[in-house]
Amino acid sequence: MTVTTDAPPTMPTSADEARLWSLIESAWAELGPEPLALRRSLVERDPADDDDDEDDGPSYAIGDWLAPFLDRLGHLSAELTGPELTDLDRVVERKLHDIDREDIHEVTDGSDDGFLYCRGFIVALGRAYYEAVRADPAMALPDAECESLCYFFAHLHNERFGSWPETGSGISRESFGNPAGWSA
Repeated sequence: MTVTTDAPPTMPTSADEARLWSLIESAWAELGPEPLALRRSLVERDPADDDDDEDDGPSYAIGDWLAPFLDRLGHLSAELTGPELTDLDRVVERKLHDIDREDIHEVTDGSDDGFLYCRGFIVALGRAYYEAVRADPAMALPDAECESLCYFFAHLHNERFGSWPETGSGISRESFGNPAGWSA
């Protein structure tokens, strides 16, 4: 028997959003000044000055720091409850959904999964970079991916509690799932 409800979708709270950004910043901060400087340079750069052939600059050097960042994020999240992990997953889901846009895809490119992973990278770099890309899609980087962040808190929930969290949001984080972000 399927039960249908007309309950409104569950939205992330501002406290949950602040907690996500705080955890991300704390995880990066534990890695020292180098990744912080690289992230800052990505937010402060002029994308018009980007060199298409440059594959060793700060925009790609940050990729070497993603695995240690995720490790630190996992450590910082180790004591979170099931509801707390669900709340964080809901925030990530919303952030990925909100930047599921054609104008950002034009910069990052990628298949369905590839574009999702690019959006995971945008969120992983923190609020300043996320907001920069949201305001100006040219700030995004082609081929920069962080697949693990896309379902990071959902996987932690599953590992610790044996179930996938139900966010109740009514949205999808998957690529091309935000109808407001794509032309008809």
